[in-house]
Amino acid sequence: MTDFHGVFPYLVSPVDADGAVRTNVLAKLCDDLIGAGVHGLTPLGSTGEFAYLSAAQRMAIVQTTIEAAKGRVPVVAGVASTSTADAVAQARAYQKCGANGILAILEAYFPLADAQIESFFRSIADAVDIPVVIYTNPQFQRSDLTLDVIARLAEHPRIGYIKDASTNTGRLLSIMNRCGDALRVFSASAHIPAAVMLIGGQGWMAGPACIIPRQSVALYDLCKAGRWDEAVVLQRRLWRINEAFARFNLAACIKAGLAIQGYDVGDPVPPQAPLTADGRKVVEAALRELAP
Repeated sequence: MTDFHGVFPYLVSPVDADGAVRTNVLAKLCDDLIGAGVHGLTPLGSTGEFAYLSAAQRMAIVQTTIEAAKGRVPVVAGVASTSTADAVAQARAYQKCGANGILAILEAYFPLADAQIESFFRSIADAVDIPVVIYTNPQFQRSDLTLDVIARLAEHPRIGYIKDASTNTGRLLSIMNRCGDALRVFSASAHIPAAVMLIGGQGWMAGPACIIPRQSVALYDLCKAGRWDEAVVLQRRLWRINEAFARFNLAACIKAGLAIQGYDVGDPVPPQAPLTADGRKVVEAALRELAP
């Protein structure tokens, strides 16, 4: 199985007011992130506004990311749907485009029992020949994954990773203890990445890495080297960005941060709203403090 590790920024989806994907802006962002040392790219995560995009927009974003990466880092594309058949079709299409992995996201309108939740993820993994990262975010998802479901999914030969966006670090340790090397854990912005690395995490997949990629990579390198005192000092500095990310709309926060840095990524897709002037000042101040 392909080894995914390190910092995977959740990419924004730059979309014009008329719905056109700004592929040139996305391609430049991808290139710059790779230049900053990130270990992979994740289009169509939460920060990528997957829930607000059409199928054509999603495909354009995945294709652009894969073409921009040019094989330099793995691309793990987000797949999300309320329908198993649609999720399977997306996963197959993204693999055909050249994605190196799938981030499987369960959307739900009606509540689902554990058997249906497990079947959704298993169907995606059955449909592709590339690694699958299962994603859980109790804050946004109607149906979460229990530890028993996660453990059963870890037995699938292509489900090798989980990105957990709960705020419960104890849950991460329970997953690690229960699943061992069969399921490697990625942190989200809701967790303290250095703490997750300390207990055995693989890295983090998160929106803030889009606007502080070099600092995020530096933190990962310190953790991998076991230089925990230095890692904690840097983590304390970087946490300001995570606080802003938790306080505002995810896409609005990172798009504002990228706009401040000169990327014409546009506003979040309506009905989401861009950051207010005061919100933008919070992000500006945090970035200014972290400037090299």
